[in-house]
Amino acid sequence: MTHSPSLAVSTPILEMRGISKSFHGVAALQDVELTIFPGEVHALMGENGAGKSTLMKILAGAYSTDSGEIRINGESVQINAPSDARQAGISLIYQELNVAPNLTVAENIFMGNESTKPGGLLDRDRMRQEATAILQNLGASFDADETVSRLSIAEQQQVEIARALKDKSRILVMDEPTAALSDRETERLFDIIRRLRDDGIALIYISHRMAEVYALADRVSVLRDGQYVGSLEHDEISSERLVQMMVGRPLQDFYEHKVHAPVDDRTSPLLEVVGITDGDKIEPTSFRLYAGEVLGLAGLVGAGRTELARLIFGADAKTGGDVYMEGRKLTISNPKDAIAAGIGYVPEDRKDLGLFLEMSSSQNITMNVLGQDASAGVMNFKTLKQVANHAIQNLGIRVATPATRAMDLSGGNQQKLLLARWLAINPKVLLLDEPTRGVDIGAKGEIYRIISTLASQGVAILMISSELPEVVGMSDRVLVMREGEITGEVGGSTGIAITQENIMAFATGAREVNAA
Repeated sequence: MTHSPSLAVSTPILEMRGISKSFHGVAALQDVELTIFPGEVHALMGENGAGKSTLMKILAGAYSTDSGEIRINGESVQINAPSDARQAGISLIYQELNVAPNLTVAENIFMGNESTKPGGLLDRDRMRQEATAILQNLGASFDADETVSRLSIAEQQQVEIARALKDKSRILVMDEPTAALSDRETERLFDIIRRLRDDGIALIYISHRMAEVYALADRVSVLRDGQYVGSLEHDEISSERLVQMMVGRPLQDFYEHKVHAPVDDRTSPLLEVVGITDGDKIEPTSFRLYAGEVLGLAGLVGAGRTELARLIFGADAKTGGDVYMEGRKLTISNPKDAIAAGIGYVPEDRKDLGLFLEMSSSQNITMNVLGQDASAGVMNFKTLKQVANHAIQNLGIRVATPATRAMDLSGGNQQKLLLARWLAINPKVLLLDEPTRGVDIGAKGEIYRIISTLASQGVAILMISSELPEVVGMSDRVLVMREGEITGEVGGSTGIAITQENIMAFATGAREVNAA
């Protein structure tokens, strides 16, 4: 794809100079700089707590600055309220969308700025016509009379973009816009973003997903600990440079491969899967998993990795095959049987399939051990409290109190909460499906350390991941799936190096691999 040419000769549409902001004496931003040009997609990256949201809320008028200057098209402006931001041509689309579900698309687009006829009556025909023109420009597949509650999240997002265009915004801030979108919806959003960029709109794109930054960004700026670290042009962007800027250490320092136990063919496997199948998506599949090993499971989307993990855990019914633990055949008809055998499973969708978002952090942690120390049917709340407090401290889960709801935590802390629940059962085997999906780079490093510590303690880990650097960096061996079956293995005693190229060769059926 093409990106905007060098922007150095253009006049910035936005300059934020020396922006500082403190809350209760704690500095959230210190002398932050940000320069944005018209017709560019500018990614803003940094760990949770780096100051990205605070900086954008200042731009949107939700917060005021303690010091610093904001310039639009070279002119200094005062943004003390959201209305000032709108007047300056700035719109912010938050991760939690701001739409009125019971109103029509046109009513949402004109919300707070409705067209009226003489006498004060709403001019619905005019609003409908103008909204329709904007939606057509966006390529929307719904009409202006549709009730917003009937739209998908991606379509509701388009309504917010349409509102910004109606307000003639020239600076559009998008905060984690793909968090709730499917792959197809994400591609559709990317098309809209590129179209807006080509129309000269400046887009500030907040994301922790590096693949999205590579695909979209003309430039990227990085914040760390409330300070501006620097900016990169598109051709300078790489995982290594971004990680170094965001966390202050190289990418390779994230992985602790050296602590994992080597696999010895003379050693009996802790878990053995023999010919397991669902008779549909998963062909009869066999593999061994050893104590203290991190076994990667890689493959393209749809290869069957999640389906295989769910069969082992009893979340889906198998039609054939067996699972053995320490040489003993297990009878696993449901997840309860797997848990009793010492198998834990962290699903890829933590919000819908893992966490109880409305419940407290401590309740989420102790969910699998509620009856462990019960007496006469009465739970031992003292023990449960100790389990939760120990997990919060041991895993470094950042919560105000153990009573903090799961939904109020960051993505990384939610993931650690889910890990803590399974560690409470003292698992022998842990199935991790996309363990770092949707978390920032700092939280990834913490999760990698947790995985390595568990492996060093003898836990056998099957790690599913779509991020090849993660698979390469964390795995002792890697199994590769394609169309429901294991098509190759790298690492261990195979003599085949664990590289992204070799994994992709098996994943795509190209089988030309390089020896270790």
